[in-house]
Amino acid sequence: MQERPIWEALIALLYRQSYAILFANFVIPLPVAYVFRNEVPGPALIGWIGAMYLLTGARIVLAKLYFSHEAAEDALRWAWRATAFSWASAALWGAIGWVGFIPGDPNLAAFTCIVLTGLACGAVPSLSAFPPAYAGTAVFMLLPMAIRCVLGEGEIFRIYLLFILCLVAVNLYYSRQTFRMLSETVRLRSENLALIGDLEQQRDRAQAADRSKSRFLAAASHDLRQPVHAMSLFVEALSVTAQRGDVLAAEAGIIAGRLRAVIGNFGGVLNGLLDISRLDAGVVKMQKEPVSLAHLLDELKGEFADIARERGLDWRVVGSTGWVETDPALLRRILGNLLTNAFRYTKTGKVLLGVRCRKGQFEIAVLDTGAGIPAGQTEAIFDEFVQLPNAEKQGLGLGLSIVRRTAGLLGHALDLRSKEGRGSAFSILIAAAVPGVVKQDVVQDMGATPLNIAVIDDEQDALDGLVNLLEVWGHHVRAGISAERLIATMDGGTPDLLITDYRLGDGITGIAAAEAVWRHLGRTMPLIILTGDTAPDRLREATASGHKLLHKPVDPDALRQAIKASSR
Repeated sequence: MQERPIWEALIALLYRQSYAILFANFVIPLPVAYVFRNEVPGPALIGWIGAMYLLTGARIVLAKLYFSHEAAEDALRWAWRATAFSWASAALWGAIGWVGFIPGDPNLAAFTCIVLTGLACGAVPSLSAFPPAYAGTAVFMLLPMAIRCVLGEGEIFRIYLLFILCLVAVNLYYSRQTFRMLSETVRLRSENLALIGDLEQQRDRAQAADRSKSRFLAAASHDLRQPVHAMSLFVEALSVTAQRGDVLAAEAGIIAGRLRAVIGNFGGVLNGLLDISRLDAGVVKMQKEPVSLAHLLDELKGEFADIARERGLDWRVVGSTGWVETDPALLRRILGNLLTNAFRYTKTGKVLLGVRCRKGQFEIAVLDTGAGIPAGQTEAIFDEFVQLPNAEKQGLGLGLSIVRRTAGLLGHALDLRSKEGRGSAFSILIAAAVPGVVKQDVVQDMGATPLNIAVIDDEQDALDGLVNLLEVWGHHVRAGISAERLIATMDGGTPDLLITDYRLGDGITGIAAAEAVWRHLGRTMPLIILTGDTAPDRLREATASGHKLLHKPVDPDALRQAIKASSR
C-alpha cells in the first residue's frame, strides 16, 4: 500500500494524463462511425457517438472538479470515480469490437483490431498511475473482441485471439512497470522537496543565528562594557584615595561595596550566557522532590519586596499550602526570571504571584499590568537575545529563553497570555506531590581552617588575584601558570587542595595538569576546576570529570564554600 501523500500525487497524475485519452475519445469516434456506417443502423451509431461524447464531457467536468476540490476529499475516492468513467468509456469501445468482428468481413475486423489495440496501448501511460483503471479498461475494451474470436471459425480468429491475449499481457506488464516508475518518481520528488524544505529551515536557522549574534554583540557592547567602565572608575577612585594617605575603613568599605554590586551585575550577564550554554550542553542536572509552595512563595515574596517598594508597585503573593514535584532550585530560577521580567516591564500598577489547584496539578502564575506583548511576538520573546524595545533596562534578552528551556527540562507546561498595553500572565503547570519536610536554610560557618592550596592558571592576572584572595583568607598558597611551574615551587610539602583553570596554555586541560601534579606527588587530593568557557562541548567535558566546577567570574562565597566542602 502506498503512503497517502504518494497516492495523492499519483491520483493527480491520473487526472492530468487522462487528457490525451479524452482527446482521442472526441476525435476517433467520427472516422469509426464513418467506417461502420454500412454495418450499424444509423440511430444506433448516432446513439453510440452521443453516449461517447456525453461520457467524455462528464470526464472533463470530473477532472475540473477534482482540481478545484483536490484537498477537500480522499484522493482514492476521486481515483475510483475516474476509474468508473474510464471503464464505461472502454465498454463503449468494446461494443465496436463486438460489431466489428462480423464473420466474412476481414477488412472491417482488421480495422477494428487496429483501432482497439491502438487505444489499449495508448492508455498505458495515461491510466497506469492507478493500476485498476488500466486493468479494467483493457478488459472492457478487448473482451468483446476476444469473445468474437473464440466464437468465430477459422485460423484467422485464433491468430487474432492469440494476438489480443499477448497484447493484454504485455500491456498489463508495462502498466505495472509504469506504475512502479511513477511511484518511485513521486517518492523521489517528495524526498527532494523534504530536503529542500530542510535546507530552507537550516538556512532560516543560520540567518536567525546570525541575527541573534548581531543582537548579542549590540547588547553585549553595552551590558558588558558598562560594568567594566564602572569598575575602572571605582578602582581609580580607590587608587586616588590611597595616594592621599591611609584609606579610612568606611571609605574603603563603601567603594568595595559598590565594586561588589557592579561585579554582581556583570556576573549576572555572564551567568545568563552560561545558563544557556549549560542547558544546550545537557549538563544541568535536575533532582525532583516534594517542594512546599508556601515556603517557596514566602521566600520570593521577601526577595522582591524591596524592588516593589522602590518602584511603587503593588506586590501581592497569593500563597498555597500545596506541594509540587519538581527541582526546587530550577523552579525558583524560573519564577525568579519571570518576576524579574514582570518588574522590568511594569512601570505602574501591580505584580502578582499566585497559585491555584487544577485537577491534581498546581498552576503557578506571574501576572503584571505592564507593557504587554504584541500578538505577533508571543513566540519570538522566548528566543535568545530577543527583548521588547520598551524594557526599562536593556539586557541580553536571555531570561525567557532560560525559562522555556528549564521548564522543558523539568517537563512542566509553560503558558503565556498577554495583551499589548494591558499586561502579561506567565504560568507554569506542575504535578502535585505528597507533602514532605521543609528544608531549612542552614547558615554556614564562613570561618575555615587554613589549608595548603596549590593553584594553576595560565593568566597571570587571574592567578595573582586568586592567590591574593586565598592568602587574605589565611590559606598557604603555592601557584604556577602550568603544572610544571607549580611543581617547581613545591618544597616537599603536599597540598590539601588543588585549584586549576580548565583551559590552560598549549591545549592542556586543568584535569591533565592536575593528573601531572598527582603523579609527581604520588597521591591525589581534592580538585576544584574554574572555567570561563561557555561552549557546550567544553562544559560537558568539565562536568564529566566529576570534580567540583565553578564558573568565572567566581563568586567568592561560592569559592569559600567549595574550599570548605573539599577539606572535609
